[in-house]
This record gives sequence, C-alpha cells and structure tokens, in this order.
Amino acid sequence: MSANPIPPLHLYSVPSDPASAEPPPKRERPRTAWTADQLMAADFPEPKWAVPGILAEGVSLLAGPPKVGKSWLSLGLALAVAAGGQAFDSVPVQGGPVLYLALEDTPRRLQTRMGKLLGDQPAPAGLTLVTECPPFPQGGTEAIAQWLDRNPDARMVVIDGFAKMRGQAPQGVSTYDADYVSVGYAKRLADHYGIAVVLVHHVRKAGSDDFLTEVSGTNGIAGAADATLVLKRARGQADGILHVTGRDVDEAEYALNFQPASGAWYLLDGPVSDHTVGDTRAAILRHVRAHPGAKPKDMAGELSHIDIDTIRRTCSRMTEAGQLTKDAGGRYYPDTETRTQGAPEVSALSDCPVTPSDQHEQPGQSELELSGLSGATEAEGTAV
Repeated sequence: MSANPIPPLHLYSVPSDPASAEPPPKRERPRTAWTADQLMAADFPEPKWAVPGILAEGVSLLAGPPKVGKSWLSLGLALAVAAGGQAFDSVPVQGGPVLYLALEDTPRRLQTRMGKLLGDQPAPAGLTLVTECPPFPQGGTEAIAQWLDRNPDARMVVIDGFAKMRGQAPQGVSTYDADYVSVGYAKRLADHYGIAVVLVHHVRKAGSDDFLTEVSGTNGIAGAADATLVLKRARGQADGILHVTGRDVDEAEYALNFQPASGAWYLLDGPVSDHTVGDTRAAILRHVRAHPGAKPKDMAGELSHIDIDTIRRTCSRMTEAGQLTKDAGGRYYPDTETRTQGAPEVSALSDCPVTPSDQHEQPGQSELELSGLSGATEAEGTAV
C-alpha cells in the first residue's frame, strides 16, 4: 500500500515553521477610554504604511470597473511589500509578510501573473497566496487571524475579491447596516493587528463626479472603511487614474501607466492633468508651470513644434476648461484650485516614512477584542 497522500496546504497551515514551537505572544487588548486630559497627554505611534502615502494601516477599499487591472495592481503591490522593493516602480516600501487571498483566481493563473510581474526577480517567500477561504462570518476571520498570529511582522492582507468574504447578510438589518458590518470584520482585524487590509471591490456601472459614490453597494461600505481607492480608466498618456481619500491618507489623484508585457502599473511623474490631456495641452501645461505668466508668443519660442495660432486657441480653451488662468495682460498661469495641485504629497510621495519607526509596540486601536482569536473568551460587542 502506498503512503497516505500529503494533505493540501491551506490558510490554516501556511506558512509553517517546524523550527518554531513557541506560541505567538498574546496581544494586550488596546485601551479604549480616557479622560480628555489623559487623551491629550497620550503619545500614539504614527500609522504604519504598507505603501507610503497610499496604503496605511486600517481597511482600504480598492474599487474599479471589471478588467481595469485591479488584480494586477493589487498583486503587484503584494509582491513589492513582501519583497521590500518599490511599489509602482517608484515608491520604496518596507518589507514584511503579506497574505493575498486570490479568491477569484486559480493557482495556474496566479503563477502566470507572478511570472510576468517578477521577470528575473525571485519570488518572495514572505508572500502567502490562498485561493480558498471561508467567508468572514463562517470562519474566515479566525483563519486570517491565525495566519497573522503566526506572522507578527505582517504588513498587509489583500482580499481579492471582497464579495467572496462577505457571507450572508444578518437577518433583519438594513442593506446599509449589512454593508457596514461586512467591512467591520476586516476592520477588526486591521485595527487589532495594526496592518493594512485591502478589500478589492467593484464600482457601479453608472459613473459619478464623486468617485466615492461609485463604490458598489451602499455608503455603508465606504463609510466603514478607513480609506477608499478607485482605479478608473483615463484618456491621454495615462492608462488609469487612482483616486485616493481616507482618514489617515491625504486626498489625491495619481496618474498610472500599465505595461501589458510585465503586467505592472507604474506611477507617472507630475500632476494628473499632465497625463489626461492631449499632447498639445500637456506641453502647454508643463511650460506654464515652469514659467508662470507666460504669453503665447513666449510659449511659441520654446514649443517650436506647435504654431502660435494653435497655442493661442488651445490656451483660450484651457482657460475655459479651468486648466489655466489668464490675467488682464494676457499672461497665463497654472490652475491652483485643482485637487492634484492642492496635495503636495503627490509629488513628494517617496518622502513618506518607510523606516521601522512606524512600527507599533502594541498594534491596533480596535474597540473590540477578537473573540477566540487572541486569548479572549467572549465577545465584547459587535463590529460597527
């Protein structure tokens, strides 16, 4: 008779370390009540960043339309963080274990995608990939928590896609409350362990001027999350625009370029407006930013490939569109009211802290202890 087959590895058993027999350290329940003077005197550590300036500890929704490239983006970020490389090929990140729940993919598809993303680079051992996991209410929370207990230095958990982890809505609650509770499972994990949890989700078919309202479901989903990122297709030189807002993340927009050959998303330099307009407008924008107060004849001297009549007409249209401002003397200035220009962190993204000083001594700000996950014997409440 042949030996018993080796049981398949799953979230409860990977990665395993036979040399380590010590149980994970018990996590203290974080304090949740202060007097006003005590709170003002308290010294709290800075949030940990999985991707500085974009993904902080807490729950982040990454939403976008089908086939826009959300899975390529999230897998690329997971590889970068696990290896301690550069996110978007330009943002240095601190390395640490990453759990990637690819619940809509097969192992073969993941292998193919990682092969393109990695190129000649070795695959990081710190990235754990899982293709099946029970929903949050049916044991998924405990499974993820056990992995986090075995990986106390974890930096990020990615759940692609979120709909697979929600489970059945509680009976007798509104749709808003059900959406809020579904994100609450992930938030309890993020707050308790002090990590970034990314929920890959969809957007509505109908577009909107406010990207937050495009997230599929009720406002309870975005309301329960700490940050919302919406990846949208773009025109011009950029292949996508990543809209970001959150409690610990400054509202900003990032122009991204997708490289099909490598499957990687790259961050483009400069404001989004430089990459979402035609070549003529982009050239004029760059010139006016470098030379505020320039007149069309000044631009024509530098932009020799564009005739002066085209420059005049384009500047007039850009003024009507709010991309430039014009004074009484016919001088043009860059628009300073746009969201991108108002967020200096966009151009200084790589200056965000990525040093070990962002580590928490006692991670988490959750008001609730994770029942049965870290030594607690009973639940202290329900996620809200």
